[in-house]
Amino acid sequence: MPLISFTVATRWRLGIQTMPVAKLTKRTVDAVSAGDRPVIIYDADLKGFGLRATKSGAKCWFVEYRPGARGRGVAKRRMVLGLVGTLTPDQARTAARETLAAAALGDDPAAVRARARKLPIFRDFAERYLTEEATAKLKPRTVINYKIYLRKHAVPIIGSTKLDMVTPSDIAKLHRQVGRKRPMTANRVVECIGSVYRYAAICDLVKRGHNPATHIEAFPEQRRERFLTSKELARLGDAIREAETTGIPWEIDEKKPKAKHIPKKNRLTNIGPHAAAAFRLLILTGARLREILGLKWSYVDFERGLLLLPDSKTGRKTIVLNGPALAVLSELPRIGAFVIVGDNPDMPRHDLNRPWRLVSKRAGLDGVRLHDLRHTHASVGAGAGLGLPIIGKLLGHSQASTTQRYAHLDADPLRRASEQIAGRFAAAMGDVMPEPTKNPPFETQARDA
Repeated sequence: MPLISFTVATRWRLGIQTMPVAKLTKRTVDAVSAGDRPVIIYDADLKGFGLRATKSGAKCWFVEYRPGARGRGVAKRRMVLGLVGTLTPDQARTAARETLAAAALGDDPAAVRARARKLPIFRDFAERYLTEEATAKLKPRTVINYKIYLRKHAVPIIGSTKLDMVTPSDIAKLHRQVGRKRPMTANRVVECIGSVYRYAAICDLVKRGHNPATHIEAFPEQRRERFLTSKELARLGDAIREAETTGIPWEIDEKKPKAKHIPKKNRLTNIGPHAAAAFRLLILTGARLREILGLKWSYVDFERGLLLLPDSKTGRKTIVLNGPALAVLSELPRIGAFVIVGDNPDMPRHDLNRPWRLVSKRAGLDGVRLHDLRHTHASVGAGAGLGLPIIGKLLGHSQASTTQRYAHLDADPLRRASEQIAGRFAAAMGDVMPEPTKNPPFETQARDA
């Protein structure tokens, strides 16, 4: 074996152009040494695979290929696979074989490796996605949610990992961790991560189709549907009027140490006319919260009784204003461009969390959300037999399947059929049955599905 090493060095010093070929085994590699110039030996079994030794004694494995297998017109590329000692001959030969296969399929492994070295970590690219893609194409509220999903949930776990190193196992672990308390949020986080990787593929940072969030099975989602009864609506109306006028009394625990520092007079909270009007408009129109908070006076058409929204969750939208809703708007003081005024009259109000907690607690509606007012609006229409297509148009649903959640409330045809069938049975059996009574739509019991 030393003869091979001597022959290689001698041929290189003599300027012989043909490179030596030998079966690269551990014994062969150990025998190779270089003189004044580097020594290169190609493997006899795998074309393109070889060993390079330098005069300093360093030895490395390499593979040569033509990018994309486009023939001799394309210059060969040499890519280092690893150092001898780090990779065994068999491991290096396997890596070379995989590299040659990738090149034969049209890839450029050296370019892929160089690009991978420059890949950003997930945290940095997630911010780039939010700035470049999400802000330009998604609705502002969706961008806010995506920032929460990424910065609060995804980045603390996979933020420091390079884009191509995040695995489906990492995403599944993240999904389970978030899903222990918030399964719906966990599903949204995975969807958001999937959007980040789709944009990374567009930016040519990962291969198309490389998306570790693709095959994560979502948690089952049970949408909450809470419909207010007539008694609950009466209590809600009383609480809104009290909060708007005299104010709702504070609830103070006199046993607490700081209770003595609370003022003895004016222990009332007043929500003002605009928050009260927002609650009434939500229940009277069935509109979404952001549609009411972002409503401008320029969108209100009093003559035709319409709200002409230039944008909403489902795009441009027209909301029908009934008589009570028109009365609420007509009596509301105009301060600034927005109908529901907040701290800054030139900006839309951020939320109604504080006044709603106050009013709902006063009305005894624990667990009722503002969005449940929209569900209640739809449930009354369904219970009155108005038909799901009409309800879908009133709510602004872009898909009929969304309105199907209220199908179980549209029981008027079923009730008539049931009464007719039972009437025949009763007549045949000689029983005297009371006349059927049609329940008002508000008498439906509250449901919390």
